Amino acid sequence: MAFNVGDTLPEATFGTMGAEGPGTLSSADIAALGKAVIFALPGAYTGTCSTAHFPSFVRTADALREKGVEAIYCLSNNDVFTLKAWGDSLGGDAAGITMLADIGGAFSKGAGMSFTAEPLNLIDRSLRYAMVVESGKITMINVEDNPGVCDLSAGEAVLEAL
Repeated sequence: MAFNVGDTLPEATFGTMGAEGPGTLSSADIAALGKAVIFALPGAYTGTCSTAHFPSFVRTADALREKGVEAIYCLSNNDVFTLKAWGDSLGGDAAGITMLADIGGAFSKGAGMSFTAEPLNLIDRSLRYAMVVESGKITMINVEDNPGVCDLSAGEAVLEAL
């Protein structure tokens, strides 16, 4: 099952890193916010994720909030410590982007949104996509055909869709 517009965000628990250390956030917590953007990528410190995808949301964070987005989340199958360090190194904390660890890849696999590229040592990683969730319902989703490409799922594409 892949995500579609109109679907309810499935129940899931994500790892996060807060001021007090590791914690969790549920999909119900995200749904309670109103309008949120979740962008998913194959992994921290990987090429396109570091040079294009994540930076596109740092650039557009303020403009997305002006369009009513209450929270921006970056989802990846990495541990919370790696995601925190990587996100901070790219300006994510300053831009107000919350990192979500897809613990064991369960969310991505369960939603049919994962892939494996063994030659690159990427096992059960998230496809590259971005979605808008409003009160728990997916109102927009753009999935890249190739995880090495970041066009449809970039911050600018989400901003334009809003």
